[in-house]
Amino acid sequence: MNKLYFNPGCALSIYKPYMETRIHKYLNENYKPVEMHNICCKYDPKIPEGSTIINVCAGCDRRFRSLYEGVSTISLWEVLDGIENFPFPNYNGLTISLHDPCPIRTKPEVHNAVRSLLNKMNINIEETKFHGTKSICCGDSFYPTIPLEEVQDRMISRAQSMPCDEVGVYCVSCIKSMHNGGKKPRHLIDLLFGEKTEIQTFDTVLWHKEIDEYISTHTGE
Repeated sequence: MNKLYFNPGCALSIYKPYMETRIHKYLNENYKPVEMHNICCKYDPKIPEGSTIINVCAGCDRRFRSLYEGVSTISLWEVLDGIENFPFPNYNGLTISLHDPCPIRTKPEVHNAVRSLLNKMNINIEETKFHGTKSICCGDSFYPTIPLEEVQDRMISRAQSMPCDEVGVYCVSCIKSMHNGGKKPRHLIDLLFGEKTEIQTFDTVLWHKEIDEYISTHTGE
């Protein structure tokens, strides 16, 4: 059997470090044997050929599956959607919009799993015009390739394209972008585990500094 690894990604590890342990424990008890993997996706994952990495982060998913030979990926959302006994909270018909992160724009199986999970939590979705395979970046991925002011303008534009004030996201950086654009983000991890979504650091420069510091200490060396 191919070995399974769970990589929470730098953003979730910064955002709520205790959550990676909680998810890892749940997977081992309710899914299959899964090893923790904390090497940043920008470095050689150092795992056996044929292994599969379960990812939370859309960017990690794209890098692991495209940069490293013999590594396959699956999103945590697809895994959880296939577990029958997950204790889904009931949000009693809450209606939100949903932002699909750009790194998994070409993966409708992830988009479908996310919407299935929201449906199982009794959450309705009022879709934005550009979603799924036609989703538009939240703005954060443009930093620092374009001026900061333009990054912020893109964040505002994307957030304001959402029909609802509350916007479901499944990328931690998208939390910051939706907040900066004037919306109330609800991260899928928080929805699944009954927690409040925290904005924390939302200054784009400072947020990316936190990410860079994490990356520099998780090289696998």
